[in-house]
Amino acid sequence: MSPRILFRTVAVAEALTWAFLLLAMFLKYVTQTTEALISPAGGIHGFVFLVFVVVTIFVWVNQRWSPKVGLLGLLSAVVPLASVVFDQTMERRGKLDGGWRLAPGADTPRGPIEQLQAWVLRKPLIAAVVSVAGIAVVFAALLVIGPPVPSS
Repeated sequence: MSPRILFRTVAVAEALTWAFLLLAMFLKYVTQTTEALISPAGGIHGFVFLVFVVVTIFVWVNQRWSPKVGLLGLLSAVVPLASVVFDQTMERRGKLDGGWRLAPGADTPRGPIEQLQAWVLRKPLIAAVVSVAGIAVVFAALLVIGPPVPSS
């Protein structure tokens, strides 16, 4: 999977979960018909949000985005549906072109972050399991801490 496809897939998933959360909030607060969707929508969105953050940083390193571009990518997850707009903008500017530059047989990693990325690209299955487990631990910790705003 190329950086473009990985980023696009997660950006669209992040936007879809935003839409699901907004629908749940609309049903609860505007129509006052149900609040049953709030918990699953919030949970799913929270998990995909964390995945988006990890993938954005991973692609940021690979594509050698400037700090400004990388931070804009991360901030695009905070605004509903902006991750897709960011993805389209990066596509138009050619900032998602190419493959994994630190894949086996490609560029030599420089520094600890690139070494970590090179390891992930050499051992993708192990890295995926470790990443999902790590995101799940962070997600569980955030669930224990509680929602970002107190329940009414």
